[in-house]
Order: sequence, then structure tokens, then C-alpha cells
Amino acid sequence: VLSSNTISDALLVSIPRLASILPPDILEALIAARDRETHERAKIVLDQLVLNAQIANEDHVPICQDTGTVWLCLEVGPDIALNANVFSKVDQSVAAGFINSKLRKSVVRDALFDRTNTGDNTPAFTEVRVSQRPGARVHLMCKGGGSDNASRVVMLAPGQGRQGVIDTVLDCVRQKAANACPPLV
Repeated sequence: VLSSNTISDALLVSIPRLASILPPDILEALIAARDRETHERAKIVLDQLVLNAQIANEDHVPICQDTGTVWLCLEVGPDIALNANVFSKVDQSVAAGFINSKLRKSVVRDALFDRTNTGDNTPAFTEVRVSQRPGARVHLMCKGGGSDNASRVVMLAPGQGRQGVIDTVLDCVRQKAANACPPLV
């Protein structure tokens, strides 16, 4: 039986790690991109991102000041029984994780009608997914909002083809690049 204590314990350990340790495959990809880069300015930016990740890891400080909202997905297989209260301590654990780790708390009660900061970065976004694989897995993400500031949804006409996609992406980068955290993808 998977309990709320199990989820709570996982959150308390994982939130500070997510804020300060870049996954190895992402760090390796940044280093590889830097090594392939031919433009000096881009190389400098990639060097800064790599150095920032190394400092954050060594000093146990956030990689970015925008430590974001917490998204938790509990994936459970057919062999796992869940208590009805499996998510009952999630917000309490998120609050403790952000407060104890001195992470920036930036969640507001309601984006349109009550922009009061919750003071503890709750509520978290939670969901359960049923899997055919045995066991249980907790997928956790602290999602900063900075990248959303440069997002765009566009519907292209079918005839615009590959060049239409390229032109649209480049237009978005030109308009929004200074408003998002690098690297802009």
C-alpha cells in the first residue's frame, strides 16, 4: 500500500535536489552544444549555463531563481494499492520543501482574481496515472514560469510547409527571446 507518508518523504528529499542539480543528460547536452557551437556569443551563453549548473550543484543553491510550481505525477502499476489520502500531505511537503530550502515562493492564489502570494508555493499540481508496469513511480517537476513568457501557439495553413514553420519559429524568437530564460528552445 502506497501511503501519503511515502509521497511526502519523496518530496522533501526531491524538491531541494530538483532546484539545485541539473540532470546529467541535460548538463552533458549543454556541454556538447557548447563544444559544437561556432558563434562566439552563443558559446559564451552556453559556458555561463554550464558554470551556473556546476555552482548550483556544488553550493546547493537553486539553478534559477524561478524554482516554479510543483507538478507531481504518481504512476502506479496493477500490483499497487493506494490509500484514498495518498495526496493528503503533498501541499504540506511542498511548503516545507520550499521553506526549509529557502527557495523562492512565487505561486499566487489565482492568476486573475487574487494575485496574493500563497507564501509557501502551494498548491501543487497532482495526478495519478495507471500503468501496466509493476510498482510505483513518482514523477516530479518544479516548473518555472519564465519559459512560458515566450511561448506561442500558432496554427499554420497546410500549404505553408517546412519554410512556414521555420519562419514562424524565427519570428517568435526575434519577438520574445529577450523575455525568456536562456537557452530559448
